[in-house]
Amino acid sequence: MPQQSPLQDISAAAGAVFADAAGWSLPAHYGNPEGEYQAVLTGAGLFDYSHAAKVELGGLDAPMFLGNLSTNDVKNLPLGGGCEAYFCDARGKVQFQTWIYHLKLGDGRHAMWVETTPRRATELVKYLDRYLISERVEIADRTADFAQLRLAGPTAKTVLEKALGDQLPDLPEFGHMERTFGANATCAIRRHDPLGLPGFDLICRNDRAEGVWRMLTAAGAVPAGLVTHEVLRVEAGTPVFGPDIDENRFVMEVGNAPRAVSYSKGCFLGQEPIVMARDRAGHVNRAFLGLKVLEGGPLPAGAKVFRDGQEVGLITSSTQSPRLGVPVALAYLRWKHQDVGTRMEAETPVGRQPVEVLGLPPVR
Repeated sequence: MPQQSPLQDISAAAGAVFADAAGWSLPAHYGNPEGEYQAVLTGAGLFDYSHAAKVELGGLDAPMFLGNLSTNDVKNLPLGGGCEAYFCDARGKVQFQTWIYHLKLGDGRHAMWVETTPRRATELVKYLDRYLISERVEIADRTADFAQLRLAGPTAKTVLEKALGDQLPDLPEFGHMERTFGANATCAIRRHDPLGLPGFDLICRNDRAEGVWRMLTAAGAVPAGLVTHEVLRVEAGTPVFGPDIDENRFVMEVGNAPRAVSYSKGCFLGQEPIVMARDRAGHVNRAFLGLKVLEGGPLPAGAKVFRDGQEVGLITSSTQSPRLGVPVALAYLRWKHQDVGTRMEAETPVGRQPVEVLGLPPVR
């Protein structure tokens, strides 16, 4: 049976239609996905993202330990800083996609908070524990302890400030801070833009989640479901482990790799093939790009892409784009077949559909 979110009851009262999302029961929509999409695009939408996997690392050696395993410069993250990072194997193949934040716990201790894709917390804990030898690090799965709300849209900051009754500084992406809603609903507020719009993730204890939800909706946030979230994610060209990344994907082929890989941080697992790819060819064999579907509907995941009879790519995600009025897709395309405007064909069960390279993001 799917796990219920701390926001299950209040979402149901707002008219949510629920669906299984990575083993969780979450709002798919609130009866009008098209209206929710427009509300997020022009104002601020509020998503229940409590199924995000959350792992906390405490102890003096936690930054160094994570830095030795991850692709980004985690060791030197300042308090209030965050970054996107990947955990790879020795081949440079992605094992986990993560977002890492340096924070201070309620008792004053510093800790590293690692968010990864839904349903992967247990796997990540096992992965980290495998490399833990004598380091002073405590690892805990905190997924079930905290709700997570995602506020996104051009007025997200205004809505957030109205709900808080206070102004917020302009945070860089992955910058974060703590603020309190009302009398006692303290939240971690993290700047994160996976939908191609200004966004914030708010993490709070389960028993405070409904109060935060009420204050945000009273301030103008429109409840939105995962159907809208997925459309916006694909339009933004944001890759996700599962549909777009798997354990055999070389990290430098992934769309966000340039900001998630540091070449100056020192040694880390998978560094050698990453540096070799940079130094030998100056590029990787495949790139993660957006496509416009010129005829037919959205493309099935796993569809092969052909150009002049040669297989040149693979579709990972696809959706109908309301802004373009046609379907768009995300795909890995081979070198020399990546120029914007290049036309090719995707092979589907109903025949080949013409597509055109849009670049990344596919919808601007």
